[in-house]
Amino acid sequence: MFYLSLIEHNLHLPPHLLNRPLVDAIKDELERLYLDKVITNLGLCISVYDIRSLEGGFIYPGEGSSTYKVVFRLLIFRPFIGEVICAKLKASDATGLHLTLGFFSDIHVPVHLLPKESEMGEDGIWVWKHEFGDLAMDLDEEVNVRVTKINYPSIPVEQDANAQPFAPMQIIGEIYGDGLGLISWWAD
Repeated sequence: MFYLSLIEHNLHLPPHLLNRPLVDAIKDELERLYLDKVITNLGLCISVYDIRSLEGGFIYPGEGSSTYKVVFRLLIFRPFIGEVICAKLKASDATGLHLTLGFFSDIHVPVHLLPKESEMGEDGIWVWKHEFGDLAMDLDEEVNVRVTKINYPSIPVEQDANAQPFAPMQIIGEIYGDGLGLISWWAD
């Protein structure tokens, strides 16, 4: 779910940061550039873990910033395919369930990956029609979901005014299987 990724970056350090300790200034600038951003095929950047090496400090003609070659490690969130994660049910609609981890909210369980015999109730809540009774998928419940796919869609050129906000990383999951679904289903 979490990885350390080694990154090399040519960093332009603005002059107003040069009065601070160099490592602190560089770490703050790296955090400004990378934190809460998605790197395609890598994942969501959570934190700058450490700085491995630092070279340079050159000021090129016509620039006021110094340039450093920085090698550092980022803490990245990217679950692997088949991993079971515990999320909260944020919303449900005709397309399926929408889940959140708190820090990441683009987890979707499409209708075809819900338990068989699931139906949407009149109140907009999905219900699993189990042989021992109806099991509702209520909002804000904890859900065990198995990751089936991770998408990194390309940035749209145009977007409708009423469209959902663009999500640079989308996790697709399923809740059909033993131990999957709402945790309350398996508590007894």
